[in-house]
Amino acid sequence: MDEPRIAEPILHVDMDAFYVEVERLDNRGLVGQPVVVGGEGPRGVVASASYEARATGVHSAMPMSAARRTCPGLVIVPPRHRRYGEISERVFSIFQDFTPFVQGLSVDEAFLDIRGLRRHYPNSRAVAEAIRARIRSDLLLPASVGAATSLYLAKMASGHAKPDGLHIVTEGSEKAFLEHLDVQELWGVGKSTRSKLASMGIGTIGQLARASLPLVRRHLGEATGDHLHRLANGIDERVVEPGSGAKSISVEQTFEYDISGAEELRSQLLRQADQVAWRLHRAGLSGRTVSLKLRFPNFKTITRAETLRSATDVSRELYRSCCRLLDRTDVGGRPVRLLGVVVSGLQPTGAPRQLMAGLEERWESLSETVDDLRVRFGRHAVEPARLRSGESDPAHDARD
Repeated sequence: MDEPRIAEPILHVDMDAFYVEVERLDNRGLVGQPVVVGGEGPRGVVASASYEARATGVHSAMPMSAARRTCPGLVIVPPRHRRYGEISERVFSIFQDFTPFVQGLSVDEAFLDIRGLRRHYPNSRAVAEAIRARIRSDLLLPASVGAATSLYLAKMASGHAKPDGLHIVTEGSEKAFLEHLDVQELWGVGKSTRSKLASMGIGTIGQLARASLPLVRRHLGEATGDHLHRLANGIDERVVEPGSGAKSISVEQTFEYDISGAEELRSQLLRQADQVAWRLHRAGLSGRTVSLKLRFPNFKTITRAETLRSATDVSRELYRSCCRLLDRTDVGGRPVRLLGVVVSGLQPTGAPRQLMAGLEERWESLSETVDDLRVRFGRHAVEPARLRSGESDPAHDARD
């Protein structure tokens, strides 16, 4: 039987008019209005424009004075970059729930390699729709997604998906998708290069793909000519490169209000350990080193870490480790601003491990069953009982 595979394993997720949509989260009166985020001074420019504003001719990087003339009823909102950063972290956290192979391009867009989800989803459409649905349900934000066999095709596809849509360049249809597109849609083609191509009678990507490579090299230079000719023929061998190199998987939260007390901290750690375990399972990884991070209101940060006897992706084992680490801190009753869990020393889950006792084997089997249910019905469909009932957790009470 053939190994399941996702034919279009690269996604490009691009949040639509991100700054504007974040402002609308906090001010619903902006919904439906022509809105821009940017500076109002004499040198102010548009950083983000709503689609209502774009319909009048306003666009990003436009001088604000020109934007006002173009759209007299324009609503101008000053930027709040800290707020955008907070929401961006939540967006990327959703990406990490699906795959650790996330390459951020900016605060509002990223490449995702989803080939590791082949056992959980039938195709790229199902993965992309699940991601868009999570972003919409958790954050109330629109996102456009492109899926393809390569990075640059996925990015081009997301542009064709806007606003708030999905476009898939199916395997084998790459050249047909590119055929009639303007050459300026290729990465690396600006006005100067486009002018040189036009002098050769080349205006579309399809025409560039069929052009003589020596001719292209002669006009554009060998390196640029080779690169663009390959892209025009649908060839892009670059891979998703996570900034972390997928060396660790982590979850951390800055609380809206400081929390304190051992029980509250353990409750949050239970939630975070469960989320890290979920991400590990989805990536087919286990980790051996567990780290705990705490930050206080004065921004003092402490970390504690321990290395387990064997790598694990089981939430119960991670939680027990976190509780041991918490006991090694002197947090006492002090308020905590931020709490985080990091698992490193990653290895494929199938790698050799020490033999487990019968109870631990049953916990791992249960963990796999829970994760399979979450794939089908959503991550929050099954949660630790303590998160729902508020009862004490036996994993902590019985910890070593």
